[in-house]
Amino acid sequence: WVGILALYTVHKGQFNCPGGGLLHSYLLVLLVLLASIICALSALVYISMQGTISNPGPRKSLPKLLYTRLLLYLPEFIWAVVGAVWVSDSSVRCEKTVINVIIGTVIASWVIIIFTIIGVVIVFDPLGGKKTFYLTNSINRNLESSQSGQLLYNVKNTATRVWEKRIRLLCCCIVQDDDHRVAFTSIAELFRTYFSDTDLVPSDIAAGLTLLHQEQDKMESCPKEPEEVLCHSPSSLVTDDLDIELENAAHYMLFAAAAYGWPYYIYTNPFTALCKLNGDCCGNRPTDSDITGSDRHNFHFGSILKITGLQYRDFIHISFHNKIYEIPFFVALDHKKEAIVVAVRGTLSFEDILTDLSADCEDLTLEDVLENGFVHKGITQAANYIYRKLINDGILNQAFTIAPEYKLVIVGHSLGGGTASILAIMLRNSFPTLRCYAFSPPGGLLSKSLADYTKHFIVSVIVGKDLVARLSMPNMEDLKRRIVRIVANCNRPKYQILLRGCWYEVFGGDPDNFPTELDGRNQDALTQPLLAEESLMVQRSPSYNALEDESRLNSPPQYPHLYLPGKIIHIVEESSSRRLCASDIKYTARWSHETVFSSILISPKMITDHMPDVVLKALNSLSQEHGSCISC
Repeated sequence: WVGILALYTVHKGQFNCPGGGLLHSYLLVLLVLLASIICALSALVYISMQGTISNPGPRKSLPKLLYTRLLLYLPEFIWAVVGAVWVSDSSVRCEKTVINVIIGTVIASWVIIIFTIIGVVIVFDPLGGKKTFYLTNSINRNLESSQSGQLLYNVKNTATRVWEKRIRLLCCCIVQDDDHRVAFTSIAELFRTYFSDTDLVPSDIAAGLTLLHQEQDKMESCPKEPEEVLCHSPSSLVTDDLDIELENAAHYMLFAAAAYGWPYYIYTNPFTALCKLNGDCCGNRPTDSDITGSDRHNFHFGSILKITGLQYRDFIHISFHNKIYEIPFFVALDHKKEAIVVAVRGTLSFEDILTDLSADCEDLTLEDVLENGFVHKGITQAANYIYRKLINDGILNQAFTIAPEYKLVIVGHSLGGGTASILAIMLRNSFPTLRCYAFSPPGGLLSKSLADYTKHFIVSVIVGKDLVARLSMPNMEDLKRRIVRIVANCNRPKYQILLRGCWYEVFGGDPDNFPTELDGRNQDALTQPLLAEESLMVQRSPSYNALEDESRLNSPPQYPHLYLPGKIIHIVEESSSRRLCASDIKYTARWSHETVFSSILISPKMITDHMPDVVLKALNSLSQEHGSCISC
């Protein structure tokens, strides 16, 4: 509006030309129309700032303002069409500068309209009214049970279809077959189940996360009990066994990172990678290795060679084939450790994300393994695919024919770490000396019995507050419960929470002490949900109730508890000193228990701690520190 007003003021005297009156009228009406829209938006912003997240009373006039703004779209759209017609009219013979000004305003109007429509499509929740029905039906029991059941069934079906359409839209760029359609339905059902019992919008979740982060930082700054400090002291946990495993993990993490191919190599060497790959990879494709899948210009294979330092002849099989439940991997001879290494790639494509999100549980039944239990469905299917390739296609037989005295080691990062762990369970009976190193594997992977069984041959490595290592459906339900509770009990407007949260995340400082309705309540009262909290839970799920009551006997959770595989090495940042162009971070490592990862921690590093380069850097730092101690 300011830009158009400035242009109108500058060119006000230049409309005395054939057709200039039309353009002059267009600008004047557009100014008035935009001013009306700005007033409506200002009123919307002002009303939206009133009250709190769980107290919408002061915002009761918001729907009327929203529909007023919606009605203004009609004249805005009509006037944009009129402007486009007038400016393209050949009878208009004004100066070129004036015509360009009008063309600019018309284009700006259309850009605003298009982006607003896109925003509405993204934000609009077609399940809003049906969520209200969910709430009404759960309270009002006067409906006939059959009628009520049929209506709830229809609501659930509609919600599943909506999520399925959203997922299809996000994955529109990939070829979709029967496996994709099954995965879409399964993931849509998962999302529907998780989100159907809450009435939170994205900004509510953002406010909840920033409040949780500040609350968590306040808890961490409190002095620990003497017993807690003692049981977590490095002297009692960091043993020779840990040092050996850290040295092995640092070595095998190179293979897990190399499985990502050229994206990882370019990410870690942004200035020199392309030159090196162009120089080394554009020759003839190597024929000594069995390579399947697409690798244009040998960039993937060239990157693997650069990262691992191996030779062409050291590779037995390389697969770049990637579909849902079918992920790339390679098999190579590691002469330094005398091992046959199977390295599985982590998440790098839409197909991999669909594999990750296929988080239903299924039984893992294996011969001669008493510890059968539940496993992550999508990752298990990916492990089955690699197992068939290794055994049925004779890849491992070929490798052990070349190096019969070598041991088998399976490695992977993220999705690759989870797949490597389940693959190791499948191969354990055939290869009793097998070892597996899972770097940052998903938290919801194995049932308790299987997790205990794998402690003899799997080592998981977790850095810091890695989100993925804590991802499981019970943990997500717990996070939802914590967000609802802290958001419902905060007495500040949402905009204040978000502004203070952004400042805290970017610039740090002391956590804010937001006043809450929890202040002054006794301990017994804290176990009961507040009315505000219940208003944000449309229909309380079985998992929510199980977490709320902390009773597995009376109310079993909807999702079984799944755990990280094997023995767990937890690497944490001990101290950090920043220099002019770099930062010197000191790490410490200790054996940890799976229960340590039973809650999602909110932190700016919850994503970066999962990245393969951060994991490799931490392992190399610890390995070098141990080496320097030995040399001393």
